[in-house]
Amino acid sequence: MKTMKFVVMLVALSFSMSAMGQNSVQDRLKENKSALKNEDISKDAKKEAKRLKKEGWTVSPGGLPLEKQVNRLYMYLEQYDDDMNPLYFDGEGRSTAENFAAAQIQATELARLNLASKISSEATGIVDNLVANKMLADDQAASITTTMSENKTIFSQKLGRLQTPLVVTRELKNKNKEVMVRVVTKTSAIQEIAKEAIRAELEKGGKELSEELKAYL
Repeated sequence: MKTMKFVVMLVALSFSMSAMGQNSVQDRLKENKSALKNEDISKDAKKEAKRLKKEGWTVSPGGLPLEKQVNRLYMYLEQYDDDMNPLYFDGEGRSTAENFAAAQIQATELARLNLASKISSEATGIVDNLVANKMLADDQAASITTTMSENKTIFSQKLGRLQTPLVVTRELKNKNKEVMVRVVTKTSAIQEIAKEAIRAELEKGGKELSEELKAYL
């Protein structure tokens, strides 16, 4: 009998905790919806959203309003560190297909590749500094720079999961669907991938990294 009561109590407690969990999730959803509703839209975001609408861009069903999407994108891009270096990089991709789903997949991949090209640019800047500080020879620098420019697809895969603050669509005159996607990631993530690629290239070339190079990379 005691065992039966204990089981009943456990079941009741389980239902109670489940209900509390559901209520907690619902409360968070309400808070998020309220935050979205009350989010201030900057003048620049409103202006850009107006321009996009004029060009025929709209949002997918269930997506955030265009003004909010643009505002979120700007919130990322307007963040800087103490030296006024951007804290986030972005990539843009556009693609056209017979349906929106296919166009969005292609546009997202192009946006990732566009962002990956900034890894190459970052790596080139790092290599130039290494040459200027006489930590790398010119021939080594040229070889690394060439390799970096050819590795955009690999870099794209290393980017991992990205934030996608903006996804807009429009139908063209020929009834094809066009999608534009903007993705963002932290500048620090871009820099780390670039440094990792440079380290790998140097080690692959048989160069032993000095303590100075290790500290820089």
